[in-house]
Amino acid sequence: MPTPSSTAAVLFLSLFLFSATTITSAHNITHLLSTHPQFSTFNHYLTVTHLAAEINRRQTITVLALDNAAMSSLLDRHLSVTTLRNVLSLHVLVDYFGTKKLHQITGGSTLTSTMFQATGAAPGTSGYLNITDLKGGKVAFAPEENDGKMDAVFVKSLVEMPYNISVLQISQAVNSAEAEAPASAPSLNLTSILHKQGCTKFADLLSATGAEATFEANVDGGLTVFCPSDTVITSFMPKYKNLTDSEKLSLMLYHGIPVFMSMQMLKDNNGVVNTLATDGASKFDITVQDDGEIVKLKTKVVTATITGTLKEQDPLIVYKVDKVLQPGELFDADDVAPAPKGAKKAKGKKKAAEADSPDSADAPEGDSDDATAADEDQNGVGKMLNGGSLATVALSLCIGLMFI
Repeated sequence: MPTPSSTAAVLFLSLFLFSATTITSAHNITHLLSTHPQFSTFNHYLTVTHLAAEINRRQTITVLALDNAAMSSLLDRHLSVTTLRNVLSLHVLVDYFGTKKLHQITGGSTLTSTMFQATGAAPGTSGYLNITDLKGGKVAFAPEENDGKMDAVFVKSLVEMPYNISVLQISQAVNSAEAEAPASAPSLNLTSILHKQGCTKFADLLSATGAEATFEANVDGGLTVFCPSDTVITSFMPKYKNLTDSEKLSLMLYHGIPVFMSMQMLKDNNGVVNTLATDGASKFDITVQDDGEIVKLKTKVVTATITGTLKEQDPLIVYKVDKVLQPGELFDADDVAPAPKGAKKAKGKKKAAEADSPDSADAPEGDSDDATAADEDQNGVGKMLNGGSLATVALSLCIGLMFI
């Protein structure tokens, strides 16, 4: 017969279990839009500008999505990534609007805040949008001060999850001079940092291919860079020289993730991540694998290991890797020679070989030791808080207490 104390414990843990499973079922805007290929460009730039992560963190949100044609018109304005983030954030409402609510606006018009306003990036009240019911069942969206111009109108609903997230297609981008105003230049000089941290040859290739501009444009919004050492780059050059200019650019962009990811974040977020080279159907993604104290980056061709943290200054982090990351879109796995037979060595010998390797010898000192120590202090925390594992533990405790 269960005692009152055990019954109370079961009730508490049941509520705990419910909250744990609820947290793990949050929406993911990238996945929601992936089923709508005509919005692939919009989806891509939500990731590039880091708005996707912001949207996923909020519990009540409405996304005004632009199809590929509308995005093409917006991109023709040649806005910087930082400015494009401001423009797209004006298309994210921090309230829920489904189709029914749009057509039942009290008084025919309402003013709502956008992420552009909520993040403090908008001057004054320029981050508010007017939503207005027009004749013929049309619904228009425009900034608060827009001289009555209502060019962007509701087209259709793509996703509605009341009252969590709604994704609505609109006809064109909402025009705002304030959102399109030139944003400040990046405050961190990536090229200079790479040269100082022993990534001279990698930095030179970024400059030669033109990838440097894309990397620099992403620094302020968050950027993770995987830098092969000079020794690794030198040994890879014969294969690199066989690529076309376009392929060389894609290869360089493949070594960047458009979001800041500390070592602990990488360990906690095993799985596929997009890179700066990701563009619609051209996936160019990397699989992050946590192998105990080691984090590996797996492509369809090679598996590289992060051997150190060269620079960590939010919003930028630079890691050193032991191989050039080779995407399956550019290389064939058969081109990578298999390890010779009998290559396995005793652990002691292996460690000694690694210590004597030229790749480890040129690793810069400074940021690496501090970042590694911090990562070791946090090791395992993310995994213990994993929703699935937490729910399993809580369920086991509930069942056990029922028989006390």
